[in-house]
Amino acid sequence: NIVVTDSCTIRKLTPAGIVTTMAGAFYTAGSVNGPGAQARFASPYGLSADISGNVYIADTGNNTIRKLTPEGMVSTIAGLPRSTGSIDGTGIGARFDSPMGLIVDHTGNIIVVDSSNHTLRKITSLGVVTTLAGTAGEYGCVDAIGLAARFTDPKDVAIDNSGNIYVVDSQATIR
Repeated sequence: NIVVTDSCTIRKLTPAGIVTTMAGAFYTAGSVNGPGAQARFASPYGLSADISGNVYIADTGNNTIRKLTPEGMVSTIAGLPRSTGSIDGTGIGARFDSPMGLIVDHTGNIIVVDSSNHTLRKITSLGVVTTLAGTAGEYGCVDAIGLAARFTDPKDVAIDNSGNIYVVDSQATIR
């Protein structure tokens, strides 16, 4: 199956070519947790699935990270809807500013590109958010370790089989 974000929805395309809406409603923005059709998103952008079939969504317009279970339930796992910032914390105590790309690593952590903060963040299975690389509010193109690295509006992220993280930085190159 291929899962995509489309307007304010999360949709699935099966190998047989059947398209279904898993969660959300077309052009109906909001931030509502709950069963698929009742859930609301605001400009969802990136998504990634874990080995259990959960889909994690960067709900960019709400500055949150959401989870869609195989049973169709949507919940917010980090960030507070429509509240911007760069705060490391747990669950709704964390803050993002335009999270875009994300990926689930081989240990179940979610790696998030926090675009307008120019940072790379990590969410553990317990919902604890920390900053891995970059410093909020400071942008550029600097190769360095951790908080000394600089990005400019990064958009997406990937992980290889060795656990190396690659970031698509809109003002630089894939790093």
